[in-house]
Parts: sequence; structure tokens; C-alpha cells
Amino acid sequence: MRRLTIALALGLTMAGGATASAETPTVVETPIIIGQSYALPSTVMGQTRQINVWLPPGYERSGQTYPVLYVLDGGQDQDFHHISGIAQLGTIVGTTRDVIVVGIASVDRRNELALPTENAELIARYPTQGQSDRFRRFVAEEVQPFIEAKLRTNGETALMGESLAGLFVVETFLKEPQMFDAYVAVSPSLWWDGGKLARQSGAHLRDHSNDPRTLILTLGDEGEEMQAPMDVLTAHLRDHAMPNTRWDFTPRPTESHATIYHGAALDAFRRLYAMPAPDAAQ
Repeated sequence: MRRLTIALALGLTMAGGATASAETPTVVETPIIIGQSYALPSTVMGQTRQINVWLPPGYERSGQTYPVLYVLDGGQDQDFHHISGIAQLGTIVGTTRDVIVVGIASVDRRNELALPTENAELIARYPTQGQSDRFRRFVAEEVQPFIEAKLRTNGETALMGESLAGLFVVETFLKEPQMFDAYVAVSPSLWWDGGKLARQSGAHLRDHSNDPRTLILTLGDEGEEMQAPMDVLTAHLRDHAMPNTRWDFTPRPTESHATIYHGAALDAFRRLYAMPAPDAAQ
């Protein structure tokens, strides 16, 4: 009798388990595809580098061409998702034009984004520093041609970066202005090498052509070390920028170096990629 009771109990348990299993819905797991990552072999850098791309919704079907925003520190664990998210939001709600976002990942930031310094303390602390010119050649000679050959671009380009990447943006604007149509430098580390780039900016600006360019600068409440070279740069821009250079500096006193990027990037999107005004004749 005891054996029969045990057998019946086991049978009910198994039957109950089968019923529960049958009633439990199947959970389907699928990956979320944000964009496409490319391993780009680089002769200039001597290694394979990560390039991440976000395409506007409808890119595959539209047949149209798009502007391209190149984002420094654009790795998947850096600022790629942040900035591509701003682009996606503008597309969804219709506040900004569609734009292709290209994230250029950094590996050794002071090597790739900082210009050479003569400061012995900086050299000792960052022995690989000062190869921004090589990284700029990588962007100009390998990244931009790769994107232009692979994607439907319309020739409108911009470069965005924050902190040391912002320093690289300013240096590129001053030394190779023809590389991009627009430049966005958020809290640029102009303090690097004692503010030398800012002091030399007047000479670089006097060498510029009068081709249309846009430079957007912004800085938070970040102390005299950051503010003083920005003041020098903006003074030279007032004195020496060509008439077709549209530039402005927006102080953000309520932001710190750690909090400034999102709002500044959102504002830059709204300026660079504003939707066209409705045609009054329609």
C-alpha cells in the first residue's frame, strides 16, 4: 500500500510538472542590433582599428545620401552609443536631419589625440604621447575614404570630441581645416603643453582659406587651467577668423567636465542638423 501511495504521488508530481511546463510561454531571445563594427586594417597606425557605424532608420530603403558625423573616442565602450543615441532620438521625433554616425575608437588617447609636448613632467607621465598628427593621417587617409566608399554620403562632414578628443578637434580645425565642414569641441583640453596650441592659434588662423567652416566650442565650470587657454583661443578667433568661419563659444557654468558632454552634443546636433524650415509657399 505504501509503495502504491509513493507511486501515485510521483505520478501526480510529474504530471503537474508537465502541465506547468506546457503552460509556460517560450521566451525568445534575439540580439539588439545598434550598428555595425568594422575591423579596419591601418597602414598608418600599424594595426587593425575599430570603426563603428550607426545608420539612420530607413537607410537601406531610402536610396538617399547622408551627412556624416565622425565621433572621436567612438568605441563601443566609449562614446559611440551615447552620440548615436542622440542621432536616433532626433530622427525618431523629427527634430534633426538623418545623419550617419561613425565612431573612431581610441586605444592610447594621449598618443592619438594629444599633440607633442616639451613638458618633461607630461613626457615622463605619458611616454607615448604626442602622435596626433599620425592619428589625423589615419582619419584622413584611411577612415574617411573607407566610409565614403562603403556608404551613401553627401559630402557634408563634421568631427566631434570631448576633453582630449576636443583638443584634437581644435588642432585639426587649426591645422587641417579642409578635413571637415564642421568641428565640435566640448571641454577641449587646451591646457595640454601649457596652452601652446591656443597661443599659436592666431598664426594658424591667418593661414586659413575663406572656405565655409563651422567651429562650436563649449566649456563648463572647470577652473582657470581650462578657462585661460580657451580665452586665448577665442580672442584669436575674434581677431583672425576668416569671414566665412562661423564660430561661437558657449560657457556652461552649471556643468562640470564630467557632465557637460550630453547637453553640448545635443545642442550641436540641433545646430548642425536642424530640420529645414517649412516652405512658406506650400
